[in-house]
Amino acid sequence: MLKIESRIGKIDHSDEHIFNFLADFSHFSSVIPRDRMKNWEATRDTCRFTLDGLGDMGMKIVEREPYKLIKVTGDETSKFGFFFWVQLKRISDLDTRIKLTIHAEINPMVQMMAKKPLQKFLDLMVDQLENYFRQNYGEKPQPG
Repeated sequence: MLKIESRIGKIDHSDEHIFNFLADFSHFSSVIPRDRMKNWEATRDTCRFTLDGLGDMGMKIVEREPYKLIKVTGDETSKFGFFFWVQLKRISDLDTRIKLTIHAEINPMVQMMAKKPLQKFLDLMVDQLENYFRQNYGEKPQPG
């Protein structure tokens, strides 16, 4: 089994705000890297897309633990079994850390080829999320 973890990102917003955004796939169209994913379709619980090098894929949210964890797996179109976790850790009211983890059941030969692109993809997603919240909700909001 291949396990890849992103770098730990820092988002200057509440864990609740970030969780509510990420717990709905329909919000993801604003943060997915368009150069790697095509044909994006999403509902709150499911999404489908074409990923360069892997073809058509689908995912579904299988668990939500408010403000801490979102667990995703592949749907019936997935070519291999995987789980994808979004973990949030509240540091303070306006400081949340985020880490993305993927566990994939792929053979050792494919693992060697997939590890570096998947690592880059997860880190890019963290970058995209940090930038999205900074650009759309401004720098750290001032307490009211």
